[in-house]
Parts: sequence; C-alpha cells; structure tokens
Amino acid sequence: MLYEGTVIRPPSEANSIILQVTLGCSHNKCTFCGAYKDKLFQIKSDSVINHDINFAANHCLRQKRVFLADGDALIIPLKRLISIFQRILEKLPQVNRISLYANAKSVRLKTVTQLQELKKLGLHRIYLGLESGHDDILESIRKGETARTMIEVAEKINLAKLFLSVTVLLGIGGKQHSLEHARQTAQVLNEMKPRQIAALTLMVLDDTPLGRKVREGTFILPGKKQMLEELHKLVSDLHLGRCQFHANHASNYLPIEGRLPRDKEFLLHSIKQAIRGKTELIPDTMRTL
Repeated sequence: MLYEGTVIRPPSEANSIILQVTLGCSHNKCTFCGAYKDKLFQIKSDSVINHDINFAANHCLRQKRVFLADGDALIIPLKRLISIFQRILEKLPQVNRISLYANAKSVRLKTVTQLQELKKLGLHRIYLGLESGHDDILESIRKGETARTMIEVAEKINLAKLFLSVTVLLGIGGKQHSLEHARQTAQVLNEMKPRQIAALTLMVLDDTPLGRKVREGTFILPGKKQMLEELHKLVSDLHLGRCQFHANHASNYLPIEGRLPRDKEFLLHSIKQAIRGKTELIPDTMRTL
C-alpha cells in the first residue's frame, strides 16, 4: 500500500482493508487535533488508488471490509467516488462493507439520493465527529459547525439508511464546562439518533492550539474523577433505541461498552464504581491516541 504519513482509522475498522484515498482533512482547523497538521489536503491520484486496490486484491483476500482514509473521503466528488467504489467491487468481490470518515460539510455536499447511490455500491457506515453538542465549545475548538448543523447532517445520513457512528470527546469542555458539555452532547446525540457512539477522552497535544491554551493556563483539563463524572452524565442523559456505546478507545481511563438501552444501567453502575475508586483505571502511561 502506498500510504503517506500517519494513517488513522476507527477502532472498529481494525480488521478492514485501509485504502488511503485522500490525504489529510478538508477542514483541518480543529484546535485539539494534530492528526493531519503535516499534510496538505488532497485527493490521491487514480493511479495510486488503483495500485492500492490491486495490492489488496492480491494480498487481502480474507478481509471483507474496506475503510476509506484519511479524514474525509466523502468530500471526493460523487462521480469520482462512484468510480472508486466500482473498482473496489470489481477487484474485491468479497468485500461486503465500505466505511469512511466524513465531516458535516462533505455530507451537505451530497444529496440523500446520492448517498443512497453510494449505499447501493457498498457504502455502509459513516463516521462523523461531533466532539460536543455545546455551541460555545464547538466555536472555541473551531469545529466550523453548530449543534443544529450536526443534527441536520445526521438526519440526512439516517434518511439514506446508512449506519451513523458519532464520535464525542470527553474533556473537550475543560474543567469549567465539563457537566454542561456532557448534558448538551447527550441532548444532541438524542436528536442525531446514531447507531453507534464512540466516546474518546481528550489527550492534549503540545503542538496544537489547544495545547498552547493549556500551557497558558486558559484551558484546564478535567481530572480523572471529573472525566468519569462527565461520562456518567453523558450516558445517563442518553435516551436512544438500539445504539452501540463504546468508551473503550485507548485514550479512555475506563474501557466500557454496551448496547443502549439494554445495558444502560450496567454502564452507569460500572462508571459509578470507578468514581468511587472501586475499579482500577488505565494509567496515563498506558493511554494513547
């Protein structure tokens, strides 16, 4: 595979064929994110994409899922995206699911009908980063979206009957807005109606704008207990039907997962036990992005 730079994929795509069809992120302004700061966003050439698909056709015969990297593959113009999907279907007939990251802008650029067209070609899952449902926090991290615009793009994905996975960031509201961040994020998630929620814990990188705020003392990261209380509030305020909840990313202090609403009380009990100090947390030395 002709990968360039660091390639990031969701934990649930660990066993997928990773095709890097774009470099970087088309937005790339979020103050907490350092994933793509060393990359100028671009769509990779057809020759490189074809090379990687052919490589996968020769060496990845047992893998039945494909994830399209980097940060925002859905931004690719529809005609070209269809061509990529068709080549995957032709060269990798065993593949039964294609997934990708998207941001709100790229979803807005596609109609429901166009998303349904991609679904017919194998698109199954869209990973969307909400981070927070609190408008002031979204503005401060330069997300470029509001809670309402995130709800609107989620509605479009759901109308296309695609699997929506939403990522949120524990701690992104800082110590001051921790519980309000959790409350409003749960509220927005209830309206977005995702099929999967992934809760990650903020790990501040020195070379990001948020890292500079931490050094200046203008952003204070919540402590472990406050992070757990934030997680408890988030889960407590979720009222969703048939949704997977994952807080088992390598960044989290307490790896938990379950199905909502079935496992809600179990999740809340597990978090409470951790808050009370009855569960051993993942040490900072073992946490990673």
